[in-house]
Amino acid sequence: MPVRSSLRTPVSIATLTFAIGALLLTTPAYAGKPVGSDKGAETEQTGGADETGIHSAVRIQYSGSVAPNGATGNVTSADVNWSPPPCWYAPYLGAKDFKKKMSAEIDEAASAPGMTGTPAAAIGQTKAHYEDEYGWTDTPGYKDYNVAKDGEGMFWAGVENPNEPDYLKRNSCTDLPFWVDNGEAPPPQYEEAITPETLAALAYQHMELPGTEVTLAPAETTKVNLPTWAWLDKANFHEVQATATINAPGFALSATTTAKPVSLKLEPGTPDAETYPASGECTINEDGSIGEPYAKGKADRTPPCGIKYLRSSGDGTFDLQATITWEIDWTGTGGAGGDLPDGTFENAQAVTVQEIQAVNR
Repeated sequence: MPVRSSLRTPVSIATLTFAIGALLLTTPAYAGKPVGSDKGAETEQTGGADETGIHSAVRIQYSGSVAPNGATGNVTSADVNWSPPPCWYAPYLGAKDFKKKMSAEIDEAASAPGMTGTPAAAIGQTKAHYEDEYGWTDTPGYKDYNVAKDGEGMFWAGVENPNEPDYLKRNSCTDLPFWVDNGEAPPPQYEEAITPETLAALAYQHMELPGTEVTLAPAETTKVNLPTWAWLDKANFHEVQATATINAPGFALSATTTAKPVSLKLEPGTPDAETYPASGECTINEDGSIGEPYAKGKADRTPPCGIKYLRSSGDGTFDLQATITWEIDWTGTGGAGGDLPDGTFENAQAVTVQEIQAVNR
């Protein structure tokens, strides 16, 4: 079932003005409520719903191999410097609905006790921006909330990534909502405006890779100095895809990430072991499998992928870590596409290693 997330109701103008202080002669700021910030990500998140009955027209829909309930997937980026976008700008409301929502927020903030000085001036500028065409460099104002153009575009607003742990990064898309005509690109100053690449990164973040367990021979219990063969069958080891899509009136984008398995790294769980090959990196075969299944008659051969334990695990076990590396790329609307950092997913398997018992005669 597709997993959906969406824009939620913006924070109040009162919170905005108190948070940013002086606003005169500078671009106002705005912070969007994070998706799922109050109750965790949900399978269905209808955005912008409140007592007014206003709903955002936008949803990001995730499909394919993704984690349930909008959760982060199990992919770990091999590039420690890469991370999904902490926030972005996306379509929020049409002109009439935006006027109803924003004008009510402005009136409520203006009537709050003690609303004088700089906060009052900020509220006045915000009101003039949307009602009386008050603007600033690269940011024109609007007449009556652009109601005359209702249906011809939408106001866009900042959206927080609910899976971003850094609060400041999550709240960094703080520009006031801005208008975008249907079929037009957002103004260039909004560098965080949603794109196919943004959606690809979000699909990557939500991607769920299969928890493939490495097949061992001997299975689970092996002997000291006995090579243990390891392999992954191609039938259970295949590429997966995750897609993120956004649809709004006059605006639609989509991106699909594809993860292809390329290698398996074995870590025995003890320094008293040898791996095959010595690096522990087992590469993928031409048929899409990794390693080679053990069969009768191979006992004297060295496995192309495997482990040899040099001591017993005693009364316990060794935790064999099997890390699969996935090569990830993406394609999106308009022929966009490219590479994303390789992803890794780790499985732990308990292995019992016993001493070979000698028989005295």
